[in-house]
Amino acid sequence: MLQYRGAEKPRKPRSKPRALQATQPNQLFSWDITYLPTEVKGIYFYLYMFIDIFSRKVVGWQVFENESSALAGEVMKDICLREKIGKNQVILHSDNGSPMKGATLLVTLQALGVIPSFSRPAVSNDNPFAESFFKTMKYRPVYPIHPFRDLLAARNWVTTFMHWYNEEHRHSAIQFVTPAQRHAGLDVDLLNRRAELYEAAKAKNPNRWSGSTRNWTRTGIVHLNPDNITRESLNHEEVYQELKLAA
Repeated sequence: MLQYRGAEKPRKPRSKPRALQATQPNQLFSWDITYLPTEVKGIYFYLYMFIDIFSRKVVGWQVFENESSALAGEVMKDICLREKIGKNQVILHSDNGSPMKGATLLVTLQALGVIPSFSRPAVSNDNPFAESFFKTMKYRPVYPIHPFRDLLAARNWVTTFMHWYNEEHRHSAIQFVTPAQRHAGLDVDLLNRRAELYEAAKAKNPNRWSGSTRNWTRTGIVHLNPDNITRESLNHEEVYQELKLAA
């Protein structure tokens, strides 16, 4: 009788999302929505962002005036068309927001042959790639100090930023190549040439190095929510079938 009894539902146990991995582009996507401020207090534009976890390339984005699962479905349709995504090829991970779990988007994903994967409620660490991207975007010195005047201004700025991020930004997590280079498979030759250059420089002047040269080995596997006990997980096809049965 002394225990507090509120009107809320009893707490339910939440298990960690399935450990996923990607070994090539267009296997595992992550997406999220972030607010972009407007000149009217309390009103925002919404940036829909879809990122390929393996290559870190933003494969699709759009800025809208509201949050909607139908709008997210349209962006995903465009991504599948441009990237030539086949059925049973891509797993799409997101948090538990209403646009992410809306019936319209889920029906669209089913028609496209894309299997959804979800984070635990209120656990942002389950969707780290999208969160990391938004921090990169909003902590850049070029991020606007003043709110966006209108939807066109927001879209123009995001277009410029996305070009820089995909085509010019040398990402530290993928051995300082651009996301576009890794997505296209150009990083293999580029990293090999870097390794050869460093070895040639060491052979020419070994006194400059106290040990081995920098490791330019390509990152072959990218994990999402790996298990604590082991980083080993099922291959892409096995995970896809497991999530498909759960859906």
